[in-house]
Amino acid sequence: MNDSLPLLWRDEHLVAVHKPAGWLVHRTGLDAGETRFVLQTLRDQLGQLVYPVHRLDKGTCGVLLMALHPEAARRLAQAFVQHAVHKRYLALVRGWAPVAAEVDHALRPDDAPPDAPTQPAQTGFQRLACLEWPAAADARHATTRASLVAAMPHTGRRHQIRRHLKHLAHPIIGDATHGKGPLNRWWAQQLGQQRLWLHAQSLQLTHPFSGEPLHLHSGLLAPGGAASNPTPHPDLLDWHRLLQLQGVWVWDEAVSG
Repeated sequence: MNDSLPLLWRDEHLVAVHKPAGWLVHRTGLDAGETRFVLQTLRDQLGQLVYPVHRLDKGTCGVLLMALHPEAARRLAQAFVQHAVHKRYLALVRGWAPVAAEVDHALRPDDAPPDAPTQPAQTGFQRLACLEWPAAADARHATTRASLVAAMPHTGRRHQIRRHLKHLAHPIIGDATHGKGPLNRWWAQQLGQQRLWLHAQSLQLTHPFSGEPLHLHSGLLAPGGAASNPTPHPDLLDWHRLLQLQGVWVWDEAVSG
């Protein structure tokens, strides 16, 4: 099995890869049984040390940026802290989400005690499409509804997008922690797989050395779900098949990918 990671960008300072769903960014005692780690795989693939500057959850696929030397790591980490990196995600969520929403809902770290202070957290959401599946997950309804939404987190709290969508009562399909187990299992049966339907679509930032604008894109575009890479990663093929389902999607106007 070839476990090399698809490179989306590389120069002497930075490297961006497609992180597959199910991979951890680095080793952690919280998931001791996992054997697939981006940090170690990419180090062996490139033959040099790499430095993480942000993270994606294990179940999330898409654009992951790393530094190739300590000064690049310092500058990139500063850009993330200063909210100078613009992130865009795609998520499949329960129900028909609002056309647009700005969520300003402070979050307490997942592992913090109940009396720990909350941290400011803001996320913008835009609905891209509505889905009506011609079968019932709930006997009270004849069909089952979902939405494709774009999420633009303005802060970087852990599980922020997942928790803010739960706050909106539109949890991500396949989210075992913040979603609904029976609904997740129903969708897994319809779609033929169990996964978290959250995809890190793009990052935009100023290159920390050249000063040029840098747009790192996973290759998954909306509407229509076309993959710009002629040989896309299987994660993108999963999304491509979902977004090309006939007869269930109604795309909102003025959607951009």
